[in-house]
Amino acid sequence: MTKILAVGDIHGDTGFVKKLAEKAKKENVDLVILAGDITFAEQSTKDLLGPFAKLKKKVLLIPGNHESPATVDFLSKLYTPYVHNLHSYSFQKDNLGIFGAGTANMGIHQIKDEEIFNLLKKANSTLKKTEKKVMVTHIHPAGSKQEFSGWPGSKAVRRAIKEFKPDFAITAHIHEAAGLEEKMGKTRVINVSRKPKIFEI
Repeated sequence: MTKILAVGDIHGDTGFVKKLAEKAKKENVDLVILAGDITFAEQSTKDLLGPFAKLKKKVLLIPGNHESPATVDFLSKLYTPYVHNLHSYSFQKDNLGIFGAGTANMGIHQIKDEEIFNLLKKANSTLKKTEKKVMVTHIHPAGSKQEFSGWPGSKAVRRAIKEFKPDFAITAHIHEAAGLEEKMGKTRVINVSRKPKIFEI
């Protein structure tokens, strides 16, 4: 079993990051997933990942609509070997595969829905012989309960859930949907936003 702490929408809140790192240590998690919007419009990246690196916690992250993929790539290189860029990439631990694609089809650093699907497809294709999978996106799937917010979801994310059948789909973006869970087929979809979720797989 792998113990994961997933959260999103940090928005440059270094105090929140310190609390998350303390929680990761206390709960003895194996991995930390940051589901985008790590910065607030890229105003500062200082001390956003340092507390995790000091604890030698492995962090997997994607960009949200508040930072560019280049910023996430910079952070992953800055904190090597503890931080791994998951945007169009995958990470494998034993029989668990984790893959993702960030940004959104709206907001400051938006990309087209078709591109989100292609990035997820590329990332998923690198996973071989994994028994369990976790998919990480910033934007929620179309038709999900998270659309109560008035923000439409991504058809690309919904299609990826249907085609790649991950056991978990982690999303963020919609702050007021934090903690909301639902099933889409066999996939457990969880909005983590600013409400950290710990789960084992």
